[in-house]
Amino acid sequence: RSGEEDAGSSVEEMEFNWDEYLEDTGATAAPHGSFKHVDTSLQNGFAPGMKLEVAVKSDQNTYWVATIITTCGQLLLLRYDGYGEDRKADFWCDILTADLHPIGWCQQNKKILKVPEGIKDKIPDQEEFLQRVLKGACSAPANLLEGLHRGKNPLDLIAPGSRLELQNIRDSLEAWIVNVVENVGGRLKLRYEGLEDLDKFDQWLFYLDPFLHQVGWAAQHGYSLQPPLAIRSLRSEADWQEILKKVKEEEEESSVPTDLFKDKPVIGVHSFSEGMKLEAVDPMAPFVISPATVLKVYNDRYFLIEMDDLRPERAAGQRYVCHVNSAGIFPVQWSLKNGLHLSPPPGYPGQDFDWADYLKQCGAEAAPQSCFPLLTSDHGFKENMKLEAVNPVDPEEVCIATVTKLKDSYLWLQLEGSKKPVPECIVSVESMNIFPVGWCETNGYQLRPPRKAIGTSPLLFNYCWHHGIWKHSLLVINGKYCCPKIYFNHRCFSGPYLNKGRIAELPQSVGPGNCVLVLKEVLTLLINAAYKPSRVLRELQLDEEAAWHGHGETLKAKYKGKSYRATVEVVRTADRVADFCRKTCIKLECCPNLFGPQMVLDKCSENCSVLTKTKYTHYYGKRKNKRIGRPPGGHSNMEVATKKPNKRRKRRKHFFVHKKKRSSASVDNTPAGSPQGSGAEDEDDQDEVDEESLTEDSTSEHQDELLEESEVSEKKSLSSSPTQSELSHSLAQDRDKRKRKLRTFSFSDDENKPPSPKEIDGQALLLLTLPTVQECMDLKLGPAIKLCHHIERVKLAFYQQFAN
Repeated sequence: RSGEEDAGSSVEEMEFNWDEYLEDTGATAAPHGSFKHVDTSLQNGFAPGMKLEVAVKSDQNTYWVATIITTCGQLLLLRYDGYGEDRKADFWCDILTADLHPIGWCQQNKKILKVPEGIKDKIPDQEEFLQRVLKGACSAPANLLEGLHRGKNPLDLIAPGSRLELQNIRDSLEAWIVNVVENVGGRLKLRYEGLEDLDKFDQWLFYLDPFLHQVGWAAQHGYSLQPPLAIRSLRSEADWQEILKKVKEEEEESSVPTDLFKDKPVIGVHSFSEGMKLEAVDPMAPFVISPATVLKVYNDRYFLIEMDDLRPERAAGQRYVCHVNSAGIFPVQWSLKNGLHLSPPPGYPGQDFDWADYLKQCGAEAAPQSCFPLLTSDHGFKENMKLEAVNPVDPEEVCIATVTKLKDSYLWLQLEGSKKPVPECIVSVESMNIFPVGWCETNGYQLRPPRKAIGTSPLLFNYCWHHGIWKHSLLVINGKYCCPKIYFNHRCFSGPYLNKGRIAELPQSVGPGNCVLVLKEVLTLLINAAYKPSRVLRELQLDEEAAWHGHGETLKAKYKGKSYRATVEVVRTADRVADFCRKTCIKLECCPNLFGPQMVLDKCSENCSVLTKTKYTHYYGKRKNKRIGRPPGGHSNMEVATKKPNKRRKRRKHFFVHKKKRSSASVDNTPAGSPQGSGAEDEDDQDEVDEESLTEDSTSEHQDELLEESEVSEKKSLSSSPTQSELSHSLAQDRDKRKRKLRTFSFSDDENKPPSPKEIDGQALLLLTLPTVQECMDLKLGPAIKLCHHIERVKLAFYQQFAN
């Protein structure tokens, strides 16, 4: 195989984690409630309000009508009719084991319906009561209470081998039988009946697609069963008739329950006429909006659209059957009104398309606005949100997708990780080819991970992979945005922040490549090579008050099991790289040549080898006017810390905490009040301990340990100078204040205040359903399903142990 194929396969083998990807890219997942077809697919077929006949506990030979209060998997919470709003008598039943039946079962099987003892006094006339409560009532589905389908999720009944009917959306309203090859969470891989192992014409459709029906639909609605033209020549007419006969003989054993399609969208009446012009998106290539024509009207439900093509040699344009609610059809001038580009038809002279001229040339009229459904922007999607989406070019692929633009009810999606790059796709917010984050994982399907960046070194690629940098990762190898190699000169003085041993383990160089990516990797490697990574991150972070001259990048550090995050400024262009590296070195109080585009061969030009950390701190941090061996080009932050400790502590504390509050993802899964900055890392950090830098349950023993660590750090960094006694006295006072502050820890504002304790009893827990869990706990689909599964097991255990 070629190198590219090898690289691609290695990407697929790497494990992709949505949580890490969202955190590293700073993106959010599209809300689960926006994917209504997925919510529908998770329903178990039973709904609150349905009625059924249930054996009475005190007398197993009698039955009574009960109403479903709530559902969870194979468990139902029921209440006998007659108890009204009294929930004390509610009870759980397992569909697989309880004696449950649809309404009317007792009458058919000569069983006794008898009022339970607990409500006998409330129902003097049993017959009159039953007539009243059962009038217009919805019975629980019989197929889910009895037989092989008992207790199963309706979606699971569409098993491989099941048969359905599929309308031909390319040219006419004929339909043909399809076999279910695979069912992935309701997304079906379908193969035309009669093609056996020939998968060339396979299609993927969600089971609620309006063109997919149960077997027998065509005959009921007056449509003919004919194989599509694309496959008709593969068999003789006699063969097709034989196949149809076989299907009818096996209809009962391969059929899918009709209840499954009750939630399908209802197709309304349209008002289009033949010859009308409109704007449309080709569903087979949904990348542009182009002029189209209503080619044919079949009936009041369906019409045929053809994408306009003015080339003389063309045979027939791309055409497909539509209905009034079909996605991707718009009135004339819709693109112009929404600031979008309308692609002229192939063969149109020039690029400046004008609808008025075009309609005049064609002698056609525009479809009126009344023909089109009203579009809504109330859907929950926002720009830069992430989701999972089907690749329209290769429907086998489900890719990571980013919302790049929104207009009314339509999204523009950038797909990441597809085998072949595709342009931005235009999809409706109600499309059944988009899914929430975690859908593939929940259903055991391969999600395409982000594609390997082109032109990167293996080191840079690994960094990009782990940090989710994909959309802008195509490197410019030549040009002003290309960063030269950045060398780590291991012989140079590493300063007080960086661990010389870890510096020696860094690679010889990083790059070349995109400036932002290369410098971000270099800084990440330096942070990880520090004695205390969070302290270095703080030194590098962007000053809020400083003017931006480059590009803000979010970097992370981990120290003592805690995560920290800050925005760091990096330069974008090659001409500023050398100066950036030098200034960053000075900021970290190491040799200005420790890293940069120049390699140090034998001896550093700064003569940094004669320095030690003590001397470096002494000369550059305390003796500002004495320039012995001081690297040129900047001042030391430690100088400020020693001369004006109180002022610096106050300013930096405010800045770091303010930045952290501004970022909604400033720490990994850390509760309010947990360490977010480098709270107890050095002499400066320890002075900044406040309500946000320690957890509420920090012990005094741990606090004393942190204080001792700070004292050692203070002694190391301070030289024997005339102000030593004054500083020691000041530090002692600060330590006393810190101890008092630590021991009287409290939240500083309502935002970080822990929620007041509310009693959550067992019954409330058992009432939790999937929608409730997702809405109230803000969980993704996968974790929410897992939690509900555990709740279901608790219910089952409770029911088995305590129910009589």
